[in-house]
Amino acid sequence: MSVLVNKDSRIIVQGFTGSEGTFHSEQMIEYGTQIVGGVTPGKGGQTHLGKPVFNTVADAVKDAGADTSIIFVPPAFAADAIMESANAGIKVIITITEGIPVADMVKAYEYVKRSADCTLVGPNCPGVITPGEAKVGIMPGFVFKKGSVGLVSKSGTLTYEAADQVVRQGLGITTAIGIGGDPIIGTTTREAVELLINDPETECVVMIL
Repeated sequence: MSVLVNKDSRIIVQGFTGSEGTFHSEQMIEYGTQIVGGVTPGKGGQTHLGKPVFNTVADAVKDAGADTSIIFVPPAFAADAIMESANAGIKVIITITEGIPVADMVKAYEYVKRSADCTLVGPNCPGVITPGEAKVGIMPGFVFKKGSVGLVSKSGTLTYEAADQVVRQGLGITTAIGIGGDPIIGTTTREAVELLINDPETECVVMIL
């Protein structure tokens, strides 16, 4: 099984046509992640990397069936992007953006928590990867191999290092969740661990605090 993202996840990229969004979207598509489009206000109707661009997340949900979003929006606008995704019915919101003002994140956090069946990961996180199925983040996909160990980490770099060590021991990863290191994050260490221990394929969980 998998946690949060898998081969059936229909992913959109908020900040799709920006430099960071473009670079990491290319990497995710190359990995085999099912990117169904992206959102850049004012550029709806265009295509980018062979995928449709939408003006709003609601349009992406309606027209592309999106259920997962990854956010590469600048800090000043990222909290609004989070709330837009939650309001549009996105189920998993992964926020890569670093440096979102704390006051903005307080508002976004409370908004997401009031939304039905919505999980926020991050901000300031490396993302989530289920090896061989979906890489929704900025981690180097080649490090992660399928296995039986769940991984939770605040640090992006230590996420990759821990995954490499686990793989070298012949165990591999079920899902790795980079929860992010900011003061206010959507998914806590405890919540991420609980998600993983409820996955029947995850035999143990490694936490990097």
